[in-house]
Amino acid sequence: MVQQLSPLKRFATKLASSKAGSLYIMAVSSKIDPLLLKKTDGRWSTMVGQPVLLLKHTGAKSGEARETPLVYAADGDDIILIASKGGMPKNPAWYHNLKAHPECDVIAKNRSGRYRVTEATGAERDRLWELALDVYQGYDTYQARTGGRIIPVLVLTRA
Repeated sequence: MVQQLSPLKRFATKLASSKAGSLYIMAVSSKIDPLLLKKTDGRWSTMVGQPVLLLKHTGAKSGEARETPLVYAADGDDIILIASKGGMPKNPAWYHNLKAHPECDVIAKNRSGRYRVTEATGAERDRLWELALDVYQGYDTYQARTGGRIIPVLVLTRA
């Protein structure tokens, strides 16, 4: 069941899930958050009130190290990532990188470490999607905006 939000959090979610808000997050927060997350061991980001991690992954084609700040949900010890890309019609680059190189490092409050990535499917995907909506209800808005793309749900398990 999706949690009830305070009026302030409802407004923040509506703003962040708007097209302009999504673009802001991808353009501005994605540049500031890596530094904040590294300096604070995953405790602080520009997405106040949301759990944010720094995903350290390997480029699918280039093989180069990449860093991406992402909102996440927790399922026990596992980390759940939603490859929404703000509702764009294509999956984000980090999704393709993790599919090609399913080992990654994470910096997050009380969760930093090495992880192995799998993609959830079927009933498990549906369950984890609902769990992620408890963290950020904007994912439903993003799904409606994708033009038919089903947003992938990834599970990170400690390696």
